[in-house]
Amino acid sequence: MTDSPAQRLLLVHAHPDDESIGQGATMAKYVAEGRGVTLVTCTAGEMGEILVPELEHLAADQDDGLGEHRRGELADAMAELGVTDHRFLGGFGRYRDSGMKWHADGHAVPADTIHDNAFWYADLTEAATHLVEVIREVRPQVLVTYDEFGGYGHPDHIQAHRVAMYAAQLAAVPTYRRDLGEAWEIAKVYWGTLAQSRLREGLRALREAGDETTFEGMDPDGPLPMGSPDADITAEVDATDHIDHKMAALRAHATQITTDGPFFALSNNIGSKALGVEHFRIVKGTPGPAGENGWETDLFAGL
Repeated sequence: MTDSPAQRLLLVHAHPDDESIGQGATMAKYVAEGRGVTLVTCTAGEMGEILVPELEHLAADQDDGLGEHRRGELADAMAELGVTDHRFLGGFGRYRDSGMKWHADGHAVPADTIHDNAFWYADLTEAATHLVEVIREVRPQVLVTYDEFGGYGHPDHIQAHRVAMYAAQLAAVPTYRRDLGEAWEIAKVYWGTLAQSRLREGLRALREAGDETTFEGMDPDGPLPMGSPDADITAEVDATDHIDHKMAALRAHATQITTDGPFFALSNNIGSKALGVEHFRIVKGTPGPAGENGWETDLFAGL
């Protein structure tokens, strides 16, 4: 690539808003530092719930216009984070949001009825090849996506994990699809996660404040359906200086996120680390120098 930043990060997410929730602060921090940030979103989030009453007509069982609306929300969120390179996997509308339902154990599972063009049904090689083209163009040193469970079981998150991991392998094979550009091997791959210690801290504070509905059913002292034990975390990016950018990006996803609810209010009360410090597990590459807590503090460390 010509005139590209020396250090380049690629993130692969399932729906608009996943990126801002998971790594919005890290994205804003790296953009501010002059690093390249590319986001690939696999679906337009057509099956998402709608939190804005006057937009309920956009729902999949009515006008089915939510995907186009969320496309605009995502563009606004990227403007807040400063990210100028965003693509939809295979082009906008290539793969549809698969939807989900909640399992009794508190994690997501596939919905009873799934659209024929749903991302969950995507051919893995075809979808990965769309991403190979992006990888060989952008040539990122670092890739961030979900773990094999998609964080909490959402089928599109799981599929995004599969596509990203397979594409990273295919992109490095010199003889695979030469027409898509020169082979590129990504040096470091991470799975974004949430420190369970931080999640327990937040849940405990919510329950002590009398809020039993946020993350309903989750016990701060019991098993959790999401997040990672601290022992599995290898990197912690402190981007608290960019909290305002992350919050603005979250507000841009207005159909999906209400930032004036008890969770965000309490997050502000217990400190900016609740939103501005983001966690990762390394799955490929050698961790760089560790910070005081034994974790990397920069995803590009050691490169």
